[in-house]
Amino acid sequence: MGQNTTVVLADHNIVGELCGANDRNIAYLESLLQSRVTTRGNEIYLSDSDPEKQRIFSEVLRRLEQHLYAGITVGVDLIQSVYRTVTDNDTLGADMLLEQRIELPGIGRTISPRSHAQACYIRSLQTKEMVFCIGPAGTGKTYLAVAAALHDIVTRKKRKLVLTRPVVEAGENLGFLPGDLAQKINPYLRPLYDAIEDLSSGELLHKLESNNMIEIAPLAYMRGRSLKDCVILLDEAQNTTKEQMKMFLTRIGEGSRAFITGDVTQIDLPRKSSSGLLHAVRLLNAIEELDINFLSGKDVVRSVIVQKIVAAYEADADHS
Repeated sequence: MGQNTTVVLADHNIVGELCGANDRNIAYLESLLQSRVTTRGNEIYLSDSDPEKQRIFSEVLRRLEQHLYAGITVGVDLIQSVYRTVTDNDTLGADMLLEQRIELPGIGRTISPRSHAQACYIRSLQTKEMVFCIGPAGTGKTYLAVAAALHDIVTRKKRKLVLTRPVVEAGENLGFLPGDLAQKINPYLRPLYDAIEDLSSGELLHKLESNNMIEIAPLAYMRGRSLKDCVILLDEAQNTTKEQMKMFLTRIGEGSRAFITGDVTQIDLPRKSSSGLLHAVRLLNAIEELDINFLSGKDVVRSVIVQKIVAAYEADADHS
């Protein structure tokens, strides 16, 4: 019979939120601890005599309680992140998860990080004129950049959001795709639109478009422009050439901010060494006004299975 460790929640009203629908969060915590977790009233019990598991259990619940008081929803992805910071004794990471958030006034959304690296990324997005972020699919690099850009637009800190991506990918040239420019570019920009709609609503997206507060532009069409008082988001930057990246970075006008995201494991250029993203982060890393953030498989937030898939591919790359 295991020895019980008990955590008593101060507020009865948050028990249901912490446990999740059908005790999903409790079941996930059990899978992490490999021990039985039960609840009664505002008390949560761990049936395990291992002192380290008892420490982790108590600390994870304490920090999840803090997140709930801060208005942050507790789900499997957050539990995973908090569990990791506790098992790594990462007190900085735990504090950062609470402190770094993106508020979207008028929309009623608060975007919170799910890992220490994401928290550092959010801090960069809120404080730097230019932010690079490199990471695999599902790490939130584009989603968080869109959230930070929307914050600047809805709070009127910037007058326009400009979304751009390179349009030559995997040997497919924009000119050979059917339709007018809007129809051609739409498949490339769809992930950015999906992020905006998820963060707000289709109504806000329509309003931004109607008021010319959002613009989509193929990267090639940026040449010769000077973008002032804007937030410019360059996505899929791993597929820019060195020349395209230089052209883009020198378009940033007075009062503008730029967010550049990419996944260097998905470079579709003939030679990986020609990627403008890889070249830029090597060349510009000493400039104080910009930050370069790296996310990894540990920061995948889409689902547990996606995290495992990314980890498997990373491990395969390490051995190939």
